This record gives sequence, structure tokens and C-alpha cells, in this order.
Amino acid sequence: MKTTIDLPDELLERSKITAAKRRTSFKNLVIEGLEKVISADEKIPSSNNALRRLKQGYDLANKPLSRDQVHAR
Repeated sequence: MKTTIDLPDELLERSKITAAKRRTSFKNLVIEGLEKVISADEKIPSSNNALRRLKQGYDLANKPLSRDQVHAR
């Protein structure tokens, strides 16, 4: 699929130089960068998972504590 993006001139120039140094195309450099960003983003736990873990509590020395117990004042 083709798309058009508007890049700052300096970034485009640096990207083309980097692609040449790596002996790859600008297109492949962009694909590699996007894949890294998306892959890293997929590793970030979703807020739903974080809330689920909080509700379950944490196992500390075989005595699970709830969030309320941990934050009791």
C-alpha cells in the first residue's frame, strides 16, 4: 500500500543517509522503525491487565494482600 507523509527536511536527509550506510532503502528503514515502535508498544501492559492485577492483589510471602490492605493507612 502506498501512503504519503510529510517529514522535516533534516529528518528526511538523515534518514536517507542512515539507509545508505545500512545498505537498505528508505522504505525498509521506515518499515523497520515502525515495526520496532509497534512491537515495543505491544509489550506495554494494557490498563485492563494492570487493573486486574491490582484487584487480585500481590502474593507476598504466601500471604496475598489486596490493594486496600497494601494501601491501608
